[in-house]
Amino acid sequence: MSLRAFFSTVVGGLVLLTLVSATLLAVLTTSLEGMASTLSESVEGVRQAEELEVDLLVHSRLLTSPPGVPMMADPTRGRTPLQIEADLRRQLLDMHAIASTQDERQTTAEVQQQVFAYLAAQHAPLGPSESPAQHDAAAMASLDSALRSLEHLIQINVDQAQEARQNAAHASEMGDLLGLILGLLLLATLVLVVFWLRRFALRPVTALRSAMAGFGRGGRHLRAPEEGPSEIRDMARTFNEMADSLGHQQEQQLAFLAGVAHDLRNPLSALKLSTALTNRGDVTPERMQRTLSLVRRQVARLDRMVGDLLDATRIEAGKLELQLEVRDTRELARSVVELYQSSESGHTLELVVPDTAVLVRADPARLEQVLTNLVSNALKYSPAGSRVEVSVGGDAEHVVVAVADQGIGMSPEELEGLFIPFQRAGNAKQRAPGVGLGLSVSRRIIEAHGGRIEVESQPGRGSVFRVHLARVTAGPPRAPSPSDEEEPAGKDSRAVH
Repeated sequence: MSLRAFFSTVVGGLVLLTLVSATLLAVLTTSLEGMASTLSESVEGVRQAEELEVDLLVHSRLLTSPPGVPMMADPTRGRTPLQIEADLRRQLLDMHAIASTQDERQTTAEVQQQVFAYLAAQHAPLGPSESPAQHDAAAMASLDSALRSLEHLIQINVDQAQEARQNAAHASEMGDLLGLILGLLLLATLVLVVFWLRRFALRPVTALRSAMAGFGRGGRHLRAPEEGPSEIRDMARTFNEMADSLGHQQEQQLAFLAGVAHDLRNPLSALKLSTALTNRGDVTPERMQRTLSLVRRQVARLDRMVGDLLDATRIEAGKLELQLEVRDTRELARSVVELYQSSESGHTLELVVPDTAVLVRADPARLEQVLTNLVSNALKYSPAGSRVEVSVGGDAEHVVVAVADQGIGMSPEELEGLFIPFQRAGNAKQRAPGVGLGLSVSRRIIEAHGGRIEVESQPGRGSVFRVHLARVTAGPPRAPSPSDEEEPAGKDSRAVH
């Protein structure tokens, strides 16, 4: 699991928990508000019913005064019976307005009907055969029914108030329980986040830091454990790959130093032996000439090895400078071929050039260095008596200089590491000495000219190296040097003995 996914999950869970909490709080608040409203309406209903009941009793007492006693007003509020009747009608309307349940509305309607019947009975005249006592009894019966209905209405509101209070208490308990549960969930989430970070994030980071610190102190064998979140695993994998790469580079450097020491020892041993022979008094002139020739070859070999090392160092440091000139590729190829035709390699070296000039803008010394390296390799890795061909061709935009041999060739696997510094194929190590820098330096020189080197090879059938450069259609004339000789165009084939 990645840190991004973990924190996204945690944040998403907290957001969801917050939304649930807010929703439950809103529902609970709304429910409590409704319960409070119901309780308030119930209390108001009880108050109005009791007030109506008191006004009915006061009205009945005022209208049923003993005979001979004048009708008096309400002693508490100074109201007359007519004013009390107006208050009764207003109270009945208010009771209808706050009635919330069907039972309450039905009971309120009964109270209204009975109160109106009571008032009507009080104001009705005596019948022909009706006595005052009978008249008062009919009014009192309507009053008793109204009072019983009011008591029932009061009980309904009391029951509603008790139910609302119980619901409020239950809602309060539920709110406390939900708050406790949400608090525990938040605490559990915090504990899980801290545990996960310590177990799966902080520990791998600590291990990675320890591995990096130990590696920096010289523990080249140390590697970071690839565990924990994906980001930390990627960091550990990158560090391990870097450590492996540095270790591989260190091994290559040690192998390179060992190879350089070995390759330098051979010519130095030959030089040491040659100088020892010259100290003998019986050395003939012929033997001295052969010794000097050997010394020249070994010195040239040492010079070439040191030159490759210096060029590789300049290239890696970005200090390779090119002195560009417009030159005829045929002349450069011819000078290289003539150099090796004067040696005793036992190969047939051929030069194939077109009739017209093939101009390029290049550093002539560096380009000759590349061609010299390619021709030298072709001669070293080809059997005696085989043919090595150097050709110049191309089209209107490009120049191609090819060096083809009939040597040992290379497999596709060997071609992949052909231009890597300090690496040499197995067959090449056995056939000729070297440090594995020539082709690497040659490719970097050609790339610095804006060109490229391609190679085709088959084991046992030879190799073809092609140097591609941009062609120059015209350029300033160059004065030929005294050593330049005009040569017929076409194919120049000479055997080297």
